[in-house]
Amino acid sequence: MPLGSHNSAFSRVTALASRRAIHAAFAWLHGNPKTIMDWQAGLVAIPAPPFGEALRSEWLAARFAEIGLSGIETDEVGNVFGVLVAGWPPAKASSGRAATPASGAASGSAHASSDASLPAASGGPVVMLSAHLDTVFPAETPLNPVVDGDRLTAPGACDNGAGVAGMLAIAQALLKSKAEVPVPLIFMGNVGEEGEGDLRGVRHLYDASPLARRIAAHIVLDGAGADSAVTQALGSRRFRVTVSGPGGHSFTDAGTPNPIAALASALAVLAQTELPEQPRTTLNLGTIQGGTSVNSIPESATATIDFRSTGAEGSSELRRLEAALHGAVEEAVAYWNAQGKPSATRSRGLLSFNIVRIGDRPCAHLADDSPLLGALRAVDRHLGVRTELLLGSTDANIPLSLGVPALSLGAGGEGSGAHTQAEWYSARDREAGLKRVLLLTLAMAEWATEEQGSGIRD
Repeated sequence: MPLGSHNSAFSRVTALASRRAIHAAFAWLHGNPKTIMDWQAGLVAIPAPPFGEALRSEWLAARFAEIGLSGIETDEVGNVFGVLVAGWPPAKASSGRAATPASGAASGSAHASSDASLPAASGGPVVMLSAHLDTVFPAETPLNPVVDGDRLTAPGACDNGAGVAGMLAIAQALLKSKAEVPVPLIFMGNVGEEGEGDLRGVRHLYDASPLARRIAAHIVLDGAGADSAVTQALGSRRFRVTVSGPGGHSFTDAGTPNPIAALASALAVLAQTELPEQPRTTLNLGTIQGGTSVNSIPESATATIDFRSTGAEGSSELRRLEAALHGAVEEAVAYWNAQGKPSATRSRGLLSFNIVRIGDRPCAHLADDSPLLGALRAVDRHLGVRTELLLGSTDANIPLSLGVPALSLGAGGEGSGAHTQAEWYSARDREAGLKRVLLLTLAMAEWATEEQGSGIRD
């Protein structure tokens, strides 16, 4: 029976939860809150601005090696992978740990363990559990994490220190308990989720890795919480617009076309673009900058713009807004070039413009009859949780847009102040959230074994 069926999904989850090894995994989560918090505090002490996550990648590779994952690798963009191999625990294993990764496995360069590598060419399905490593904070931001009991205060404590620490806790609990794993579980700490990172870590996985076509389900851990799931991917497109000109002195070069005037005109027109109520669509003029001084005609002016939309029709709305942006800028530049004094424009030149797309997150959603959503509902029923399904922009946007069952969950606990230096996380009830993730991951691993014959996206 398909896992999406309510009865079969609940029966599977109930059977999973009754196993002795799962009880042992839950016991490890219950008995090691300090270990998990120590991981979290250690991670958030390391700067990880967009495109500057290398030190966190090295840190995570070392943690993967310490807890006993196999196949530890760091790819060319900085994503870090570790594998809990299918068939774990080995029949003749003498301890609860996987084979020790080869020397060098904790370095920041590409590396692999002595007993296994990423199962990209194995032909069988895998289940992916990921958490992003990057933060929104510049490298020079003071971090100084403070742990007070079950509370951690630091930039990035919740987003995404909670997700990365939760991912490590799931891996360690499964290893320590010798829980049976029917297909490989891939743990990934990925780069580039925030801002202009534009989901580049997960995007690279699905664009460039042969592992991508083997992914039967992808569970993203992002932030805190245990009673919601992001199943609808909010699409967005972001642009940087630059208008350039010769510039000059405000008096002696008067009549030279002004980039700020042209850009301001374009933005004023764009801001009046009619937006539909359904699909819900938004337009934001985020930043504007340019000029040298009050008595200088600027040589350039730059603005950033954010468009967002939801649902199946969201992609067409984003394309419409992109066309409106191009039209507004072209018309404004042409208008202000025509307004310039002929003598000034002949001697000094005209305005030009450049529009660069700096973000493109696809719209998508997890189907209501998806086996992943069926499994989540069964896990919630078993644990007595009621999940609220949410709309959001997360790493799950990429797999969802490709038809891979995916969602984004909190890793338990609670927090607030995300993207501020006052961010905090409380580990109160973290255990409940991690139990939810662990059961969901194993339920999807069992479902994936039933799909081996169907060829996951061959």
